[in-house]
Amino acid sequence: MNLGDNSLLGSEPNGVNNFGVDEPDFTPGPLKLNQNPRNGVSYFNTALFSENALGTPGTARRRFFFGPGMDNYDMALLKNVRLTESKSLQFRLEAFNAFNHAQFFGPQAVDGNIDSSTFGQVINAAPPRLVQLGMKFLF
Repeated sequence: MNLGDNSLLGSEPNGVNNFGVDEPDFTPGPLKLNQNPRNGVSYFNTALFSENALGTPGTARRRFFFGPGMDNYDMALLKNVRLTESKSLQFRLEAFNAFNHAQFFGPQAVDGNIDSSTFGQVINAAPPRLVQLGMKFLF
């Protein structure tokens, strides 16, 4: 992604559509996708990408590979305690991302701006584990 207008198409990014149509130039070669985004190495081989030439939209296709992905497990435990024939208490424990794996997904996870100093690096992750308790009185 290039936030400028090297293609000279007049499609400068704006507030509503904050991505232009320019793509970088791509030199074919191994992408070397990094399977462990926590190690500080770029997620892909950034040497294969360069700024598109003036007057051209760039040779890289849009979305030809995907980001690190996610590994998410949600769990819930539920216990019903009968107090009388018509009344009961329900205790609930819910855990979202129960094993607390780092979630590197979405368009903001990997920096795709070729003009950025962090181009190709994983720069964002989803929130960590979330646990909540609940109790409900049923009558």
